[in-house]
Amino acid sequence: MNTQDLEAFAAWVEDLMRERGYDIDSPRGGGKSRIADEAGVHRAAVTRLLQRQSMPDLETTRRLARVLGVPVRDMLIRSGRLTAEELADPHDYLAAPAPPAGSGRRPTLDEVADLLGVPADRREMFVRVVEQFLPNESERESAGARVLIQAGTAASPATD
Repeated sequence: MNTQDLEAFAAWVEDLMRERGYDIDSPRGGGKSRIADEAGVHRAAVTRLLQRQSMPDLETTRRLARVLGVPVRDMLIRSGRLTAEELADPHDYLAAPAPPAGSGRRPTLDEVADLLGVPADRREMFVRVVEQFLPNESERESAGARVLIQAGTAASPATD
């Protein structure tokens, strides 16, 4: 992390706080304490960020993201800790068109379940239900991407 990253990140977070109605500018506004309380973090962590003294730790970043209504992914990228390439958006895969037949491997139903966030305790049931709609093993493999894309168009991106 460098000072430019800290400055840019703090300015972005300040703007988010103001947009969300936190009075962080007046000494008695209570905005810093309020956001710290709502996020469950120490007020000093918020103060150090806003005074450009230090970047919050990962847990504080995660909690601030939740309260500010932004994805943790965005917070990590904006903070300079990770790049967009290092932290690929799983929804990019959902939006990608299925590759043409014969152009490469398609995801299996287990992979589709994983990408859709099907809980481990329901994974087997998911695969069994989807398999009922597929005529044979080879169709099962190639249909994984179709199921993924269809489900992805109906699902909205989740935030942390």
